[in-house]
Amino acid sequence: MRIAFVGKGGSGKTTLSALFARHLARSGALVLAIDGDINQHLAQALAPGEERPRTPPPLGPDLPAVKALLRGTNPRISTPDSMIKTTPPGRGSRLLRLLGDDELHTRHVSRAGGVPLMVTGEFDESDLGVACYHSKLGAVELYLGHLVDGPGEYVVVDMTAGADAFASGLFTRFDLTFLVAEPTRKGVSVYRQYRDHAREFGIRIAVVGNKVTGEDDLLFLKEQVGDDLLTHLVHSDWVRAAEQGRVPPQATDTPDAPDAPNAPDPLEPHNRHALNVLRETVDAQSRDWDRLHRHAVEFHLRNARAWADARTGEDLAAQVDPDFVPGPAALA
Repeated sequence: MRIAFVGKGGSGKTTLSALFARHLARSGALVLAIDGDINQHLAQALAPGEERPRTPPPLGPDLPAVKALLRGTNPRISTPDSMIKTTPPGRGSRLLRLLGDDELHTRHVSRAGGVPLMVTGEFDESDLGVACYHSKLGAVELYLGHLVDGPGEYVVVDMTAGADAFASGLFTRFDLTFLVAEPTRKGVSVYRQYRDHAREFGIRIAVVGNKVTGEDDLLFLKEQVGDDLLTHLVHSDWVRAAEQGRVPPQATDTPDAPDAPNAPDPLEPHNRHALNVLRETVDAQSRDWDRLHRHAVEFHLRNARAWADARTGEDLAAQVDPDFVPGPAALA
């Protein structure tokens, strides 16, 4: 299942992305965390106590190689350069299994805090004034579009802050989106934007309250969010210690390490319960391959008409393979 964490800047979405990915990895599940935020802090959140956790080579700068790999032998794509971030897979495209033994996963995944991690890369000086961050996120969109993940497998993506994710079709690539909201008017304003946009495309959103200090905070969230409020987290001494660098680094590749499967969870009972609720909600979802592919085609055609046909000099609608069957059957 593919899960996005979104929310207002400072709401704690990166922290919750990391906590949830660690929670899944601790259970022994196959999980990949992806840092898709312009502020690349997920590695540090996954590996509390490490001054500079090791990160893999970023996807964004390697976009030409990513395109060349995913193009495969698809005859509808003339060259890798004619692929854009929304180009959907077709017959002959290179499809990927989660954390499979392929060039993309081998090069672009490392471990942080015991969790496999992929990063888009920072917004560097060469990008200033000439590019937007979505040029880097295009690699993630292509990756998810060509990924055939199965039951019991999880991709957890820390997204850009606010409603910025709607500037691309990436928001349709997920089975469930968790919106992290603080109990403030600013905290729930992003929820309303996401809710209205997501309804148009049938995207399910569940709100996770964060930084809840008491019944008044919880009542505020219930009044503002209603039935979309799934669960909430309270102040965590362990998270605060981790954010301040007071949690010692651990050798997570040893059997008795805190992040090894089935090891004790350092979180407080209420927050641990909230993560269990998130997992149960994700596991109750069913993958709709047809919807995912339908949205991919729709946004590809939008981008083709808006700018990509003119930029490439091609009719990119021809890249859509009407006979492609998405999902596990395509691997055959």
